[in-house]
Amino acid sequence: MELPRKILIGDGVIRELGNFVSDLGYVKKVAIVSGAVVKARAGEPCKESLNSCDLKETWFLTKTAHVDTVDSVQSEISKNGTELIIGFGGGKSVDIAKTVAYNLGKPFVSVPTSASHDGISSPFSSIKGQNKPYSIKTKAPIGVLADTSIIAKAPKRLLASGCGDLMAKVTAVKDWELARDEMGEYFGKYSANLASMSAKIIMQESKSIGSGSNASVRTVVEALISSGVASCIAGSSRPCSGAEHLFSHALDFIAPNKGLHGEKCGIGAILIGKLYDIEWEQIVSTLKDVGAPTTAREIGVDADTVVKALLTASTLRPERYTILNKISLNEQKAFELAKSTGVI
Repeated sequence: MELPRKILIGDGVIRELGNFVSDLGYVKKVAIVSGAVVKARAGEPCKESLNSCDLKETWFLTKTAHVDTVDSVQSEISKNGTELIIGFGGGKSVDIAKTVAYNLGKPFVSVPTSASHDGISSPFSSIKGQNKPYSIKTKAPIGVLADTSIIAKAPKRLLASGCGDLMAKVTAVKDWELARDEMGEYFGKYSANLASMSAKIIMQESKSIGSGSNASVRTVVEALISSGVASCIAGSSRPCSGAEHLFSHALDFIAPNKGLHGEKCGIGAILIGKLYDIEWEQIVSTLKDVGAPTTAREIGVDADTVVKALLTASTLRPERYTILNKISLNEQKAFELAKSTGVI
């Protein structure tokens, strides 16, 4: 198991980044992978905190989580004596930093500025331009520092997307149980329960999250971190990613740049939840409470695309057994499923 050694969550904790990094081990030079907007908005306290602890930082500003970006950043970092890599920003920056750290064998610290998915603490990265249309295993962070005052200022859509990713754990755990029962696959009860708990807390607190209270931001962040840790414990993404994620990846392939990852996973959880006949209506109400989309139209996708994604999903990872392998969907059945849930 690779688990974060230190997690710090709170209002204004970005000013503790220098001490946080120093406590994790003796380093003098760090690389920060970020975006221009994030650096302009919150880079100064980050820089001041590192400098106050005699840590020299080099910034690498990126726009897309693409394999070419990873190669470029990796090439520069490998030359400058960096001892630790920080992902400071949204999912793209964290995923690039995580992947580069894995490739170079460097420790990695996650400093999310939004809470849009559970990648902030998981050992998995989603990088475009690879031959696999899904997340790949890379490196778990040795530390996670989440400043809730910064995250609270991010667009509300991102927090809602994080809730969608958390709803996916309901169906992901069911798929893992199915693979255990029918394929003899290893099933980790502890990590499965941890992932399930992360979803349940969002269901319980959905109205508070939708109201936008600062306390609810911390709830979502803690749930996302716990979910990511569940993957670390399991040694795979099984407790957090099932058929609903395959549906999301299929949409990425068929209709690129439509909707956020967590939004598509949330819609996928509605569909797969209906196949299992579990909590799918509660998933819908939770997503509505937090302001996340529950229909394909809301993310700019038509009915034909939803049907095609449902039929394509199980082919993306043939080794990952889910309910889509057990139930043979044809176009008519896929259409009826999406129609019955209100997704189309």
